[in-house]
Amino acid sequence: MSIAGERSPQPELGLLDATMIGMGAMIGAGIFVLTGLAAEIAGPAAILVFGLNGIVTGFTALSYAELAAAIPKSGGGYAFVREIFPDRPAFLMGWMLWFAYMIAGALYALGFAPNFLELLHVYGLAAAPGEAGAIAIPGLGVGVPIRVALAFVAVAGLVALNAVSTAASGSVETVFTITKVSILVVFVAFGLTSPMFEGAQFQPLFTAEGGAFALLPAMGLTFIAFEGYDLITTVTEEVKNPRENIPKAIVVSLVVTVAVYLAVVAVAIGTIGASGLAAAGEAGIAAAATQFMPTGLPIIRNGGALIVFGAVFSTLTALNAVVIASSRVSFAMGREGQLLPRMGQLHHRFGTPLLAIVASGAVMLGSVVLPTESAGNMSSLFFLLSFVVVNGAAIKLRRERPDMHRPYTMPYYPIPPLLGIAANLLLAGVLVVTLVRTDPLAIGLSVGWLVVGALAFELARHAGIAGAGTDKQTAGEGEA
Repeated sequence: MSIAGERSPQPELGLLDATMIGMGAMIGAGIFVLTGLAAEIAGPAAILVFGLNGIVTGFTALSYAELAAAIPKSGGGYAFVREIFPDRPAFLMGWMLWFAYMIAGALYALGFAPNFLELLHVYGLAAAPGEAGAIAIPGLGVGVPIRVALAFVAVAGLVALNAVSTAASGSVETVFTITKVSILVVFVAFGLTSPMFEGAQFQPLFTAEGGAFALLPAMGLTFIAFEGYDLITTVTEEVKNPRENIPKAIVVSLVVTVAVYLAVVAVAIGTIGASGLAAAGEAGIAAAATQFMPTGLPIIRNGGALIVFGAVFSTLTALNAVVIASSRVSFAMGREGQLLPRMGQLHHRFGTPLLAIVASGAVMLGSVVLPTESAGNMSSLFFLLSFVVVNGAAIKLRRERPDMHRPYTMPYYPIPPLLGIAANLLLAGVLVVTLVRTDPLAIGLSVGWLVVGALAFELARHAGIAGAGTDKQTAGEGEA
């Protein structure tokens, strides 16, 4: 192994960059396409759905913040579990997280494609997404759907950017995230000042069938929109002053994101009503914008076009964030000896985990052929399971190392991690039961990935190479 490959990542990202990575991942296409679907399930109580999901995910966010301050190592949840659990559960945690981020990347790429086509359609540059054809592959006599080709290009482009520069990818994330948040702020501002909002009706709150019980399936549907703050911890060693900045970035990104979500949902329901939002389905936010935003705007022709523009930026920032995160998880696993050692090396010229980025990107590229729904279901399931383990790690670390240096400690311990475990297990159980009936492909691929990982670990262990990384006791305690 070369000396260049053994060097540590350089801290090039500030508090703003770290915060934008979290917000960029959370404020993806979810708020644009899931709001109408949530209203269809829960009625006006959709606003409660987003608020309650913010609280539920906040429990796990507190565990992430405490663990990141105590264990300032890249790799996110994997690094924390590796610190306190034996080799096998640590490997499986990393294996699950790596898969979840890569499949989420495919999901965001597949979300980017139709939004980009719709944006081109608005300006008369392309057919509507539903009318898009295929691109012929010379010599093979087959065609690739345009949406798959666009998803492929988006992944390849961001993988290339991340491969050559961490700072550049972080700057792109910051600019894109600020752009899309600004678009949502404009949406909210026009909505709140619209005459349509003056007669806003939020009562009765529970109009959907099932009453308050309709909240649970709606929360399960929209939970993916709150996944993203954890990505900040995957680049811990690339953030300046991580013990202080990582917890701040986690809290700020989640609080701002929840506030933006609540404002957007309130405006959408307050202007066109829950029934109008539900009728529009995945285009709910765009439908609301078309109703109250002015037409004939410079460059952006109308409110609907503005929202499509925002959706394009949202999917790209979310995709960029998971390219960063997936590669850092595999980099951490390689450095710990739980994947190929070369995965844990930095490129001698670019200073990035090049092989980890390329490997993660290759899986994403191969996954863009999956149905969008299956990709979303698989990523949600693995994130929920990994959040259960992270909350367990926070409790285990407190018990076994009570005197460990913790620059940040969560309030009201152990209530947040216990509630986080219970809530994530509940949502994961509901999702599994649903997938067994409705999405056997997602269940089959999920089980298959876990089986492959378990077999790979056992083979490597018998060969004497699994878990042969750095000493797990050095991180966090060495700086106590």
